[in-house]
Parts: sequence; structure tokens; C-alpha cells
Amino acid sequence: MKQHPGSIENYMGLKTAIVNGEIETLKEMLADQTMTEMEKGYLIDLAKLANNQDIIAVLKDIPQTTK
Repeated sequence: MKQHPGSIENYMGLKTAIVNGEIETLKEMLADQTMTEMEKGYLIDLAKLANNQDIIAVLKDIPQTTK
């Protein structure tokens, strides 16, 4: 079952991948995705807590929506 980009399940999966340092999983989940500034900022802050520069770089490259 494919999860919708904005679904809570997808968002929780992103958070789990960030906390666990699973960069490949994160890249797969983010393929062709966009995020709002608030969503993106929250995930970047989470990655900063884990001090994972590779994941921070991946998150910074996510296209941002205006909604």
C-alpha cells in the first residue's frame, strides 16, 4: 500500500528514518516530494538533534511548497 505524501504514516516514517540515520530510506520516501516550510524546518531541526549532516543536506534539498 503506497502512502500519500502528506499522510501521518508517511510523516512518522520520515521522523523514524531521520532519528535512526537511515539516509537511503529517507531518500526513497522523499523522492518527488515537496513540503511546506514548517514541515521541512521541523524535520531539519530533528536531524540537527541527531547531528547527522548527510540527512540535513538531503532535507535541505527538498522542494518547498507555498501552502
